[in-house]
Amino acid sequence: MDQVDRKIIAALRENGRATYADLGRSVGLSASSVHERVGKLEAAGVITGYHAMVDPNTVGLGVTALVGIHPTDTATEDDVAEALGALDEVESCYAVAGDEAFVVKVRVSTVDDLERTLGRLRRIPGVGRTNTTVVLSTRFEGRPNNAGLDEGRDGNA
Repeated sequence: MDQVDRKIIAALRENGRATYADLGRSVGLSASSVHERVGKLEAAGVITGYHAMVDPNTVGLGVTALVGIHPTDTATEDDVAEALGALDEVESCYAVAGDEAFVVKVRVSTVDDLERTLGRLRRIPGVGRTNTTVVLSTRFEGRPNNAGLDEGRDGNA
């Protein structure tokens, strides 16, 4: 991956719907050259997909919580993670260092739904207890981290 690939990635993270012509103008290549490079980045697994960003409130998911998962002594992390992944309400799952094995981001419609979801989480085999933080507001989320993508690997422009 060279400097031009890094610039293409940064541009796509800002606007995943940009045309190859738009990308080409921003990185100084033809649309066909950008198309070829994007294809190679996708084939190499660097670009793993494209998706729509949706405001959770507008689709009825106005309650967000971060839930720490404390495993039992007999729990296997893979089994717990698989069970967490089966719950539609769990948007993200992070394996973390510390007392908790995982922190999951949960999105639901109401506080009552959150209570039901926490009950389901606690019934997963291997979950000893949970620690929940309810999000009051989101200042920013899901922003592209393009640090270093518009620079060389050594941090120099």
